[in-house]
Amino acid sequence: MLQPRSPREPEFLAQLADLAVDCAPVVAYGALVPPAALDVPRHGWVNLHFSLLPAWRGAAPVQHAIMAGDEVTGAATFQLEAGLDTGPVFGVVTEPIGATDTAGDLLGRLAVSGARLLVATLDGIADGSLRPEPQPAEGVSLAPRIETADAQVDWALPAHVVDRRVRGVTPAPGAWTTWRGNRLRLAPVEPLSSSLALAPGELSIGSTGVLVGTGRGAVRLSSVQPAGKKMLAAADWARGARLEPGERLGAQVTA
Repeated sequence: MLQPRSPREPEFLAQLADLAVDCAPVVAYGALVPPAALDVPRHGWVNLHFSLLPAWRGAAPVQHAIMAGDEVTGAATFQLEAGLDTGPVFGVVTEPIGATDTAGDLLGRLAVSGARLLVATLDGIADGSLRPEPQPAEGVSLAPRIETADAQVDWALPAHVVDRRVRGVTPAPGAWTTWRGNRLRLAPVEPLSSSLALAPGELSIGSTGVLVGTGRGAVRLSSVQPAGKKMLAAADWARGARLEPGERLGAQVTA
């Protein structure tokens, strides 16, 4: 198995040429392949990308699709070229996004259907029955890598948007907020049309669970992970934390 630190390494290019491969498949590859490597396989490189191109080109297509509220996504196989996920497409499969799907859930399903698509694509290239079609110019969107800072919850957003953003970064890098000056990691939440007058980030503990106010409505916490501890049910955390009236999530992390 070839595992170069960079596809630009002369040693890797020489080894690739010696192998005389017909086609080089890649999955969720996080770097641009240089022209010197693209030209080596007789049929080029084929990438399996987890979106319906040209939507969500980039490193985190599944995460961004959930965060944007898309109802359907999928996977596409395409011919690698110098641009970022811009090559012509061989084939696609679609996948609905459920109301409670996390990025991990969706990636798990797409890995299965996408693997079948990649095999079918390689078979079609091998027997000459498949030709790639250019991506349309309309509908392009970008899905840059999501960093830990991007996963901080903004409680001023509406409840349904908070829900989508939390699911989009679950399991990695993981949604988080702050509480009493420390980070508090969050499992997926449930959006509610709460009649409670809760300010963004304000906590309410009662018979319906642990609620947090947002810019519109509220969300119910399922599980949380305080700094240095394991994930635990939100109700158990609230009992042990002895929350004070009007206490909020989202205050600035102390140095």
